[in-house]
Amino acid sequence: MEWQIRSRTLKLDRPLLMGIVNVTPDSFSDGGRYFSSDADVFEHVVALLEDGADIVDVGGESTRPGAVPVAAKDELRRVLPVIERIARDRPQAVISVDTVKSSVAQAALDAGAHIVNDVSGLRLDPGIASVCARLSAGLVITHSRGSGVSELGTYAHASYGDVVTEVLAELRKRVDSARAGGVADEHIAVDPGIGFAKEGQHSLAMLAALPRLAAWGYPVLVGVSRKRFIGEITGVQNPAGRLGGTLGANVAALARGARIFRVHDVRAAREALDVAWAILKEQ
Repeated sequence: MEWQIRSRTLKLDRPLLMGIVNVTPDSFSDGGRYFSSDADVFEHVVALLEDGADIVDVGGESTRPGAVPVAAKDELRRVLPVIERIARDRPQAVISVDTVKSSVAQAALDAGAHIVNDVSGLRLDPGIASVCARLSAGLVITHSRGSGVSELGTYAHASYGDVVTEVLAELRKRVDSARAGGVADEHIAVDPGIGFAKEGQHSLAMLAALPRLAAWGYPVLVGVSRKRFIGEITGVQNPAGRLGGTLGANVAALARGARIFRVHDVRAAREALDVAWAILKEQ
């Protein structure tokens, strides 16, 4: 399987890692840590790449529970200097922008990004599809519910009969919307939205059902790093302490068809997933 992102091709013949770059003061796990200066952010990016990240995902608006929406101009002020410097100083790096706004997506792609990671799945701004289509950018389509970033990470809309059936049906509609907006199949990746409008048991059900999502033929991305359901299982309250649980969830997701993993702790994820992949290939 391959994923086309602008003029590049990402081969999914091994697990790919998307390193998280939160340029925000209020992200749930590392908010403010890399917010003080562009130099600090770029140092973090370099560390992620050296630890084995295949993609760096730059975000300027938090989607933690109860997050405060950010104006496009402020989001651009946060992410554009970072993306521009990565594109200039690390030209081989693959850059993703984590945004729900078409104006931010357009500016980020113009600055050198290759992928738009839209956790709203085009619900909050369908114009992201045409932005990606025009530039043949990669597009990550995530399942979520809620009318704004303040609701996406909450349980306000986490009411399901059959969570797997309903999530897959809703996500399929978002994929169809992207295709109707001009995004070609080879540029699409899908994300079941672990933790977005999903309580712990819902997230576990979606991870167990990943083979059904992988059967669609699109690259499957999962973002479980440090999330609440891991703390609920392990009893670890501090998100930064949930590395062990994160690695366990990612390895299980790899075995069920996920190929792209959005993570905070790149080096540990690289080692765990490479070892798991070597074993799985022997089957």
